[in-house]
Amino acid sequence: MIVDIFVPCFVDQVYAETAKNMVKILEKLDVGVNYNPNQTCCGQMAFNSGFWDEARAMGEKFIKDFPNDRYIVGPSASCIGYVRNYFPKLFHNTSLHNDFKQMRKNIYEFTDFLVNILHVKDIGARFDTTITYHDACAALREYGIKDEPRTLLQNVKGLSILEMKENDVCCGFGGTFSVKNESISTSMAQQKVNNALTTGAEYIVSTEASCLLNLNGYIQKHQLPIKTMHIIDVLAQGWE
Repeated sequence: MIVDIFVPCFVDQVYAETAKNMVKILEKLDVGVNYNPNQTCCGQMAFNSGFWDEARAMGEKFIKDFPNDRYIVGPSASCIGYVRNYFPKLFHNTSLHNDFKQMRKNIYEFTDFLVNILHVKDIGARFDTTITYHDACAALREYGIKDEPRTLLQNVKGLSILEMKENDVCCGFGGTFSVKNESISTSMAQQKVNNALTTGAEYIVSTEASCLLNLNGYIQKHQLPIKTMHIIDVLAQGWE
């Protein structure tokens, strides 16, 4: 099997190691990887801000960047949920109608792809630490994953999962929400981090780099004794 990998903006610019670890894990599972270096943003930020014409132009490029009829795998349920759920609004009954329909059935978030397409639950990772899991809004409600990340984490040797209170409550990022409503966003991040700290976990883990970026900013500013880590980076531990 060969898959195309999609690397979202946040991952490309801030969490490049996560993208590399995604490739390492796929190759460990004997999955061939194709990366188109010309790929860019899916357009979600523009769409959510009301700039639909700009989002449509970015979405058109995005569709053309993945012309192959094969699985597309990425490390963000937020971006992939956007492609699945809102490209139909942008491209229904257009010249790209059939192209986006093909993409919609092929594109998967990483943990969903591992558990439900490859039927892999244990990749042999080991990480001797404690974590608490953050269910990102887009991952849980937009894309629809909850059990898949936990299934993979439960099979990481040496890892203890300590569920936090209100693990499905928003971290306060919300794209431009965190910029336009800074005080509210900061309060939400504070609540999320405090709930995580209460568990005694060493790391907050999620599928979403954007959530982790927001939470890590609050943690570093207040010098709090907890760290953040993308689930892919957890799964890449202990087997190389």
